[in-house]
Amino acid sequence: MGDLFHAADLAVFLIALVAVMAVGLLAGRGETESSEQYFLAGRHIRWWGVAGSIYGSNVSANHLVGMLGLGFSIGFAQSHFELGAIFGLLMLCYGFLPVYRRMKIYTLSEYLGRRYDDRSRLSYAVIMVLIMAGVQMVPGLYIGARSACVMVGNAAIENHMAPVETVGDRQEIESGQITRDDLPLKPVVRVDMKWYAAFVLILAVISTVYTVLGGLRAVVLTDAIQSLLLLGGGLLLAFLIFSELGGGDGVVAGWQEMIRLDQADAQQKMQLYLPSNHPKLPWSGVLTGLIFMHFFYWGTNQFIVQRALAARTDGEARLGIITAGFLKLLIPFFCIAAGIAGYFLIGQRVDHDVDPDAAFSELVRLVVPAGYGLIGIVAAGLIGAILSSIDSMMNSAATIFTIDVYQKYIRPDADDRQLVRVGRISIVVFVVVATGLTFAVIDPNSKDNFFLQIANYTSLLTPGLLVAFLVGMFWRRATAGGALVTIIAGVLFSLAFQTAYDRTVGMPPAVYQVLTKQKTLNETRIQDLPADWHELNSDEITQRVEDHKESLNAINMALGPSLNFFHRVVAVILSCLVVHVVVSLGTSVEPDQARLTWSDLGGHHPHDLKRLAQLILLAITLLVCLAIAMRAEWIHPPLASAVAAAITLIAFAVNSTQQRTPTEETSDPQAAGVSGSAPWWSRDRNWAALLCATAIWMHFFFA
Repeated sequence: MGDLFHAADLAVFLIALVAVMAVGLLAGRGETESSEQYFLAGRHIRWWGVAGSIYGSNVSANHLVGMLGLGFSIGFAQSHFELGAIFGLLMLCYGFLPVYRRMKIYTLSEYLGRRYDDRSRLSYAVIMVLIMAGVQMVPGLYIGARSACVMVGNAAIENHMAPVETVGDRQEIESGQITRDDLPLKPVVRVDMKWYAAFVLILAVISTVYTVLGGLRAVVLTDAIQSLLLLGGGLLLAFLIFSELGGGDGVVAGWQEMIRLDQADAQQKMQLYLPSNHPKLPWSGVLTGLIFMHFFYWGTNQFIVQRALAARTDGEARLGIITAGFLKLLIPFFCIAAGIAGYFLIGQRVDHDVDPDAAFSELVRLVVPAGYGLIGIVAAGLIGAILSSIDSMMNSAATIFTIDVYQKYIRPDADDRQLVRVGRISIVVFVVVATGLTFAVIDPNSKDNFFLQIANYTSLLTPGLLVAFLVGMFWRRATAGGALVTIIAGVLFSLAFQTAYDRTVGMPPAVYQVLTKQKTLNETRIQDLPADWHELNSDEITQRVEDHKESLNAINMALGPSLNFFHRVVAVILSCLVVHVVVSLGTSVEPDQARLTWSDLGGHHPHDLKRLAQLILLAITLLVCLAIAMRAEWIHPPLASAVAAAITLIAFAVNSTQQRTPTEETSDPQAAGVSGSAPWWSRDRNWAALLCATAIWMHFFFA
């Protein structure tokens, strides 16, 4: 395969690929007689299968490539996507999951249907199928095919030279000091469309075959294997990047060299917190809106929660979720930090601009020695990540369509054989649609980072759904009318707030950077300016920039040139919460529906929720005070991080002593996770406390 893959690399890659397909096909044999076996693997998945499938479904090519690319382009602040995930996983583990499993549901829309009505159920089904088949599956095919093209090498990429013009260059051209022929040329790398299309089709076909034939059992087992491939490939690449940056003296030397280079660099990419007006990852957004997005993604997202629903027992489901959380905490180091190290390494070794989405493949070409099978391992990890994500979304989208649309509205009397057949057909249809959208919508040579684009598009549709779940789960007075209005209002609020901000106080990002003195106008590239400015002369460009001075105000100085989607999510969530409460208070609630809450189904004492909320609020208050003290330099990050972790552990300990053991109809002897007779290491709450404390420690230590 081109100038990168040698015989040993190709052999390792193909063996891994064939092994994954074989496991997927064998796993499904004799296990698809019923719809429960096909969609939920008979509810017999062990904890390690839950952990591997959740991790593999989440940490797809989007993470392996996207996270490294964001570390490369933005920096360590991208770690908030991993640190905040811990709070979402714990919300699933102890908030949503007990209710879901007690109700023995197939899909999360079933919960909305039983808690509210069929209108909310159908709304969830439609939105989630759109997200999985349109928003999330498409980028997986795109990034997999693009990365494969770069790794293949010269046969699949095109190289040419292109001029780079700044506003200062245009002034010199107009004054006759230079000509356009004098503009500096930079190499431009583009993928070949034929190779790109071929890889998209190959990925789509492979993932479809074993998912269609094997169902969720095939998906879970292949995800577990692909998670190992992902970890192996990612850790190997990170090891080689740091070793190369450290001059061959090992990972520690490479990390130290990265820190040294970062401290001398103007961008300082190892910062965990960026200004509130940062266009991508503002601190005020990642600590608020991103947390809400994690609650949705981990707690109310079908293709993640479905793995926990398939677990053998409640305890194994929780243990699998917590294990996946510990695996998530590895990503800031072997993926995001490796991207930062790669930024400095590429700056030293490469003479052309590298797009964030191409950084992974470029680093593979740069640091992984060919001919020893190592490139095959990394490539297998990449392809495994892609397949793991696509197969999960295919199966989950098919589950929602089959159960919530076909069985509910088209064939209520359908038997298991018919449901499985419809599920398989719908998988094929979704893949065909996603493949078509990949060709029609995505630019294979995009310079934007697709990972944040996915999060942005998803957040337009989901805030109303999250509020419907949260309010319905924890407030008995929530009504069907309130839920339906909230789900619809969430989409409308998202579009309205974004449009209102951008039209009233927004401005082009490049212009904002000039006006806020982040860069000078002369060094601004023409291509970064609005498209209708590209043909203007330098004086006209200067005048346009001056015209925007009046648009600067306290709002956009604090929040940036465009409304960041994290900030938008906060505004939409709060607005939806008000809407749900107001409409619910004005409509009646069915008594049977009102009992489908966390307190009632979980067997908790009525005061447990109030005490838990007070404890969480107290812990957050203490952590905020600690953060203020650290910001004022009254306490240094190492000590502050230790205190923060201690506060977290104490909060968990206090909650364990106060909360009664839930009564659960399950064969799991440790279902509640708090049995006093069990050894400490077998109690999932202890591991959950350690997981949360570690995440909090990282928030402070790397500040």
